[in-house]
Amino acid sequence: QVQLVESGGGLVQAGGSLRLSCAASGRSFSTYVMGWFRQAPGKEREFVTGIDRSGSSTNHANSLKGRFTISRDNAKNTVYLQMNSLKPEDTAVYYCAGSRSVVITTNAGLYSAWGQGTQVTVSS
Repeated sequence: QVQLVESGGGLVQAGGSLRLSCAASGRSFSTYVMGWFRQAPGKEREFVTGIDRSGSSTNHANSLKGRFTISRDNAKNTVYLQMNSLKPEDTAVYYCAGSRSVVITTNAGLYSAWGQGTQVTVSS
């Protein structure tokens, strides 16, 4: 089981950008499908984006496509989330997660490894 640690969150003005990183421990990182989820106050956790084991295929929530980009570097055991054109409604705690699924999944229940989360706050 990998252990995940997110970083890169913070406060940004609307229209700005942030890049989140998620570092994984262990040598099995490349066997995990990786995803980013977010949870805003009073709301359920929602899927943001995911990437397959090799990094060749991605999936995004329809509402976020074009603004958020996921990537991974298996040599560095790290997955990234580049967030552009941020909006106040993007304010949430962002979590990275790892799944043993064969394909990218939007189902949080299929992710067995979770980071502690990093806060992203977008001011208007």
